[in-house]
Amino acid sequence: MRDKFKYVTLDRIKKENAHYNILIGQRSNGKTYAVLKEIIDNFVDNGKQGAIVRRWREDFRGKRGEAMYKSLVASGYVAEKTEGEYDNIDYYAGRWYLSKWDDKLQKSIKSPEPLAYGFALSEMEHDKSTSYENITIILFDEFISRNGYLSDEFVLFSNVLSTIIRQRNDVKIYMCGNTVNKYCPYFKEMGLKGVETFQEGDLKVFRYGDSELRVAVQFTDSISKRGKPSDVYFAFDNPKLQMITGKGQVWELDIYPHCPRKYFKDDIIFSYFIEFNGELLQCDIVNYQDETFTFIHRKTGKIKRPEDDLLFTLEDSPRYNIRKYINRPIDNLGKKIYYFYTSYKVFYQDNDVGELVRNYLMTGR
Repeated sequence: MRDKFKYVTLDRIKKENAHYNILIGQRSNGKTYAVLKEIIDNFVDNGKQGAIVRRWREDFRGKRGEAMYKSLVASGYVAEKTEGEYDNIDYYAGRWYLSKWDDKLQKSIKSPEPLAYGFALSEMEHDKSTSYENITIILFDEFISRNGYLSDEFVLFSNVLSTIIRQRNDVKIYMCGNTVNKYCPYFKEMGLKGVETFQEGDLKVFRYGDSELRVAVQFTDSISKRGKPSDVYFAFDNPKLQMITGKGQVWELDIYPHCPRKYFKDDIIFSYFIEFNGELLQCDIVNYQDETFTFIHRKTGKIKRPEDDLLFTLEDSPRYNIRKYINRPIDNLGKKIYYFYTSYKVFYQDNDVGELVRNYLMTGR
């Protein structure tokens, strides 16, 4: 089946010889498969190990950990690469081992050393005292999330990298993400400007002043122009299912409610602003024919009264009119504003604005 469709390989991005290699693309197009395969090759050919990083420890436990290498086992690649010495991969206590069932002993025989170790960002403190000098490939899988991120997650991720790498410079880092959130905070934290505008097939290398640091970002191709075989199950006339099939758009966007009616400037009873991800949004509280709602749209130009107008931003400031989180109100005005969000009376200029606000609100959970 894999031969019939165009799955991701690491051929293009490896040529850039970057420290960080970021692969972004539609679901199930082989990004993770390609890096897991690279970890196997590196272990068998060079005796070096891999690290698999996820956000939560639950991502490894039980069947989830066992399923990590299932596709490579099922395809026969493990047996092929090891020339029959092993044909399976066992997961045990946060480690993956090459293995093969022994009929005489009636048990699975594992490789003496693990192929890879699992690391959870949510529990990174547990790994600080251990040495991992044999790890030379790190995979952060599903680094782009639609359901939120840990507090200061990029710092946590960097600490995990520091724990593994120590004083070495022979480690390659791969970060794989589906196109589920174009406002991923890693883009800003890593200075990856313009990634949200990438099209399929784009590859760009980011450099940082006089540093030797190189970050390669590849927007991977779709499996097939005709779509995936599984798309037939989601062919209903429902635009929200485009998030699964990927048809009609590059990034997955939800459908957000747009402005319910035309209104005039005199209908606006209060306006405040949201600054997030480098964009400024104006939020108008509108009272029109005894109906009150909030309409959020992009702000053209600067705030006219920066010393007085209410601004929500993640940047710290001592000014009285600047606050961090809408969904953590600190006074009656904040409670009145937040009421519109809890009562579903917020409307958006377009789906992109809706995505921006959704991501901003997630930071205040």
